[in-house]
Amino acid sequence: MSGNESDDEGDGGFDPERFEAEKYREYFTQLQQAYKSAFDRMNDRYDSTLVHAVDQTVLAESEPFYEDGRFRIDLPEDPSPAERVEAAGVVVDGSRLSEVLERYREAIDEELRAQFGIGGGAGDGNGE
Repeated sequence: MSGNESDDEGDGGFDPERFEAEKYREYFTQLQQAYKSAFDRMNDRYDSTLVHAVDQTVLAESEPFYEDGRFRIDLPEDPSPAERVEAAGVVVDGSRLSEVLERYREAIDEELRAQFGIGGGAGDGNGE
């Protein structure tokens, strides 16, 4: 595959291989916008102090991957998300943090799919 051969294939021209190879060079603006939109959605639904701590201490070092028609958001492991949030001065129950992280990852997936024109993105009726 070379040039723009894949631009007319699949989900609105989105090329998973190109995304993986060039996500921080060619797609950085879309990544930033998707993460910002997910932050705004989460901030409207959950405690803003917790959402901000997760955004700044956990998701700032996350890594998006595209596989099987969805974006997967890998979180940093060391220190753990709980330790990172606690270091930011936010005390939260482990199950509550897990819930917020899972929902945040889903929101990022939805926003990334919307940014790249892949079906099932934000605004598809699955929110709230």
